[in-house]
Amino acid sequence: MQFDNTYFSKLNDFYAECDADIPADPKLIKFNKDLATQLGINTKNMNLSSIFSGGEKPEGANTLAQIYAGHQFGHFNPQLGDGRALLLGEIISRKGKRIDIQLKGAGRTPFSRNGDGKAGLGPVLREYLVSEAMYALGVPTTRALAATSTGESIQRETLKKGAVLTRTASSHIRIGTFQFFASRQDNDRLKKLADYTIERHYPDAKNHENPYLNLLQNVANKQAYLISKWMGLGFIHGVMNTDNTTLSGETIDYGPCAFMDFYDPKTVFSSIDKNGRYAFSNQPLIARWNMARLAETLLPLINNDADKAIQDATKIIESFSDIYEKFWLKEMRRKFGFKTKQEDDAELFDSFFETMADNQVDFTQSFRALADVSEGNPDNLRNLYLDTKLLDTWINKFKKRSLLEVGLAKNIRKENPIFIPRNHLVEAALSAAEFEDDYSQFEELLDIVTNPYTEHPGKEIYSNPPIMINSNYKTFCGT
Repeated sequence: MQFDNTYFSKLNDFYAECDADIPADPKLIKFNKDLATQLGINTKNMNLSSIFSGGEKPEGANTLAQIYAGHQFGHFNPQLGDGRALLLGEIISRKGKRIDIQLKGAGRTPFSRNGDGKAGLGPVLREYLVSEAMYALGVPTTRALAATSTGESIQRETLKKGAVLTRTASSHIRIGTFQFFASRQDNDRLKKLADYTIERHYPDAKNHENPYLNLLQNVANKQAYLISKWMGLGFIHGVMNTDNTTLSGETIDYGPCAFMDFYDPKTVFSSIDKNGRYAFSNQPLIARWNMARLAETLLPLINNDADKAIQDATKIIESFSDIYEKFWLKEMRRKFGFKTKQEDDAELFDSFFETMADNQVDFTQSFRALADVSEGNPDNLRNLYLDTKLLDTWINKFKKRSLLEVGLAKNIRKENPIFIPRNHLVEAALSAAEFEDDYSQFEELLDIVTNPYTEHPGKEIYSNPPIMINSNYKTFCGT
């Protein structure tokens, strides 16, 4: 790995240097060869299990834990930071893109507080599986380069097998990173961070009359697009805190996350989201709220006149819902197979979701079945419903709209996955790995969800939801 560590060299007050714990008995579970090739990593003479478990510090790496603050479930914590993550450094991919390489679960850092800095095997495999599925589904996301076991046990509610995830990202700069310095009124470091972020992610902003206002606009656009992709897949993040909101617009942190099976806009999967703050339907609203928090941090940079800065930033925040709506409409037209735009499209989409909610039908299968409807066979969709009265009315509207399109069935099948990481299948795969040392289910599920649009003969069970709705299904952050 050829490192070029600009975060280390240019932002020396923004992290704490520390080393990973030496693992007891590291073993490589999974290595992402395709991603390694994209990144230009030459694995010859590399001890993969040692390097990607923290046992060996690769040449050129500068291991550091980043500092940040954050709003967690609406409550501000002035200092958080990487409590179980170490940035090895940055490499330049074959396409010339700067990418972070980070170890997650490699031991305590100065920001661990009372935590052990470790990660369990289950959460590591979950993040590997779901992040790679998201990438295959076309969602901006961090990615998994490797998963290793450490040969030790860590204490959670019970003893768990220890593991380390190697994660890649366009960067790990978060809204919370800006909040840390803004809360201390450290405008010099705030400007330094903003300039670095612009240089790394939005270099065109340097030519804008107000680079920092343009930075805010760019991040708002990225976040609006990202959430539209989540909503188009029935994905629920679960912890949309500002410390989990990246300036690059990538999905980060796959702890309490899951894909919806049976459609219910109020769905919550996080064990710690007691009040449904991050429910599926709330995600666009929370993204707007998070953008307002970023705007607050940038006010001193946007304009020395506080009132003018607030006025300019407010315009962007108030426009967020419209920006999101445009991305959502584009996403829905893609999923419905529409190449043209019609004024009543939003109403057609909303009414389809209403029929789904009334019957709690499967999100993914419903969209796939639209292809059959467009070909004159509505039975596959109707069979998902207990009561088809509203659906039948909607199908008639859909048929009329379909007359304006060419190749609709092909478009729908191209844009809607057959497979997602079904919660019951994910849990079965993780359980087999944790308790039986059997990774075959994990490997098979990973292969299927990273080829989500391809038929897998004999594997149709992977496309099916669970037999019964499990309203008590919960996911955990792993700390």
